Amino acid sequence: SGVTGGASSVDQQHNFSSSSNDRSLAALEHEHETMTRVKNITKIEMGKYEVEAWYFSPYPAEYTGIEKLFVCEYCLKYMRLPSTMRRHVSECQLHRPPGQEIYREKNLSVFELDGKEHRMYCQNLCLLAKLFLDHKTLYYDVDPFYFYIVTEVDSQGAHIVGYFSKEKHSADDYNLACILTFPQYQKCGYGKFIISLSYELSKREKKVGSPEKPLSDLGKISYRSYWTYMLMDVFSKQAKECKNWSIRDISSYTAIKVEDIISTLQSLDMIRYWKGQHVVYVRNPSVEEYIKNRKRIRLCDNQYLSWIPHSERKKGIAGNSSEDHTSLDASLK
Repeated sequence: SGVTGGASSVDQQHNFSSSSNDRSLAALEHEHETMTRVKNITKIEMGKYEVEAWYFSPYPAEYTGIEKLFVCEYCLKYMRLPSTMRRHVSECQLHRPPGQEIYREKNLSVFELDGKEHRMYCQNLCLLAKLFLDHKTLYYDVDPFYFYIVTEVDSQGAHIVGYFSKEKHSADDYNLACILTFPQYQKCGYGKFIISLSYELSKREKKVGSPEKPLSDLGKISYRSYWTYMLMDVFSKQAKECKNWSIRDISSYTAIKVEDIISTLQSLDMIRYWKGQHVVYVRNPSVEEYIKNRKRIRLCDNQYLSWIPHSERKKGIAGNSSEDHTSLDASLK
């Protein structure tokens, strides 16, 4: 989980601290945040699942204070009444997210959406996600973001599992702004898949990346676990090939930012500071033990990723995603 776009309320309070007036604004914001922690929707019905909401979400007033909100799992439109939902399902033209399919592996499919081109869908997505995210402050200004929707595909359609958002232009090299696996699909390995997808996109862009800070407590745990998994994999390969990789080599290979590598190595007690620089201290038996006992995680497989960086698309380099997208549409008819 994370914050889509801009600073968290903690950061904003820090920025407001330059004057008494600013402190008053920070206090008002904190009061608002405290008030909105109260859930305003008890649960949602989405596809075949009924899911309890966790947090407040700023849905329009007429849709709040009700026992259950009905959400179309394809277009994410929301309704108050089951009769309205039944009518909508019979008429809804979507059986998958709008946008371009960029990944297909068996029944797993990922779509890329431009927040500006698919504004309504992305706004509905942010409202829905806020029901399950504590620290998320942006709901309507989706234009500066790309959204990557992960789905499970069957004969009925592509069912949304989770998503991540990413700034179109990040001065801080953030490759992920907000991440969520919906509760009904949690503990199925999708969180690590989504994280790994964000790094595969960074590799295609020939960049290193990092999630937007600050991370939530759950986000820290998820990322630290992923970074550890990838670093141990590198050290295992390194031992077999009798090579010594620098931290920058590891960063280039994994697309993980140097700072994140260092913090992970420090947590593993695998780094030393020697003669003014960080030196990786690898204990091969510990690496072998980790590799032997680790639980395999679901990662994005680069061979199934049909995505071209936007900077290259602007140069006129064409991709083949539109063909894949058409074929998925045909398979759902």
